[in-house]
Amino acid sequence: MKLEDIKKIAVVGAGDMGHGIAEVALLAGYKVALRDVEQRFVDKGLQRIGESLARLARKKRVSEEDRREMMGKIETFIDLGEAVKDADFVIEAVPEVMDIKKRVFLELDKLAPNDALLASNSSNMSITEIASVTSRPEKVVGMHFFNPAVVMKLVEVIKGDETSEETMQLTLDLATRMNKLPVRVEKDSVGFIYNRIGAPGLILLGAIVDRGIATPEEIDARLKHMGMPMGPYELMDYVGLDIVYHSSLYVAERLSAEYGPPEWLQEKIEAGDLGKKTGKGIYDWSRGRPAIDLSRAKEDFDPTDLIAIQVNEATKLLEEGVTKNPDDIDKVMIHGGRAAFGPFQLARGIGYDKLARRCEELAREYGVEAFRPTETLKKGNI
Repeated sequence: MKLEDIKKIAVVGAGDMGHGIAEVALLAGYKVALRDVEQRFVDKGLQRIGESLARLARKKRVSEEDRREMMGKIETFIDLGEAVKDADFVIEAVPEVMDIKKRVFLELDKLAPNDALLASNSSNMSITEIASVTSRPEKVVGMHFFNPAVVMKLVEVIKGDETSEETMQLTLDLATRMNKLPVRVEKDSVGFIYNRIGAPGLILLGAIVDRGIATPEEIDARLKHMGMPMGPYELMDYVGLDIVYHSSLYVAERLSAEYGPPEWLQEKIEAGDLGKKTGKGIYDWSRGRPAIDLSRAKEDFDPTDLIAIQVNEATKLLEEGVTKNPDDIDKVMIHGGRAAFGPFQLARGIGYDKLARRCEELAREYGVEAFRPTETLKKGNI
């Protein structure tokens, strides 16, 4: 299959990510089939696409004629077979639970055309394992969009153990056609690039709250005062605490128990306070984006701590061959997380020796081996 052979894209899941991916496909000129398990979910997804395209039309980013044409190119389905029967490319965007994803791909393999490529929008789960339930693992690939998909440029394209180079290249080309910035992930590893680098940060941010060192608002205020558009706790709320929770469980299972969810996050999940999507999480979202009181900034919190453990985790990706290019890691963190600089750009300014020493100190202070500096970080020859 070639890029020009892709005419119709099916998106399985109409939630926050699914409806955004469907809109991205529409904006790129494709016919779209949007499917979810209940009519109310597909209706809500379609409504949100319509509202978003209407906003783009009002801002003159698309013409009214184009808006109408795009709305005419999308169909919604409950029946999975009907949704994918004539799709050339299928993108799964269901909850981050491996059993659910494998059940979906088992069905997709039976129902989608034999030459269709099957992509998962998973943010951290094994593409190889997902592909294992299909008869076409060479045609299964990771295609991780970032939220909100219409706005964020980055797409991680992940190679499973059996993903063919043809599938990888076609997916990279498709992402570019969608006006995205694709980055190759050469080895199927937990969290890929972006979420793997963020994983040790959750350990630290979790311990800070669990130990009563600081409140989320105090840390967010400190980092926003320094120029970050959104603090890390507010970002968790925005993404969804359930997604953060399930991701941390998965990383803990696959890497180390140290990456597991902190107590306060467990309590939020049990209370059903999942962040923006439920109107309440770490913050109250009932009146829109929460106002962070910058006067509450914890001045003695050193953001270098987060930088140090992120740079350290980034060096692990180089050592493991997840990517061979430090510049790609910087690109992912800048365009996936709206950071001003990537971890290696920051490290060169701060000094690898200083970051390695701080990682040693944090490992001792918190009793977390994941913070221990790698040989690559200690040598600093990156």
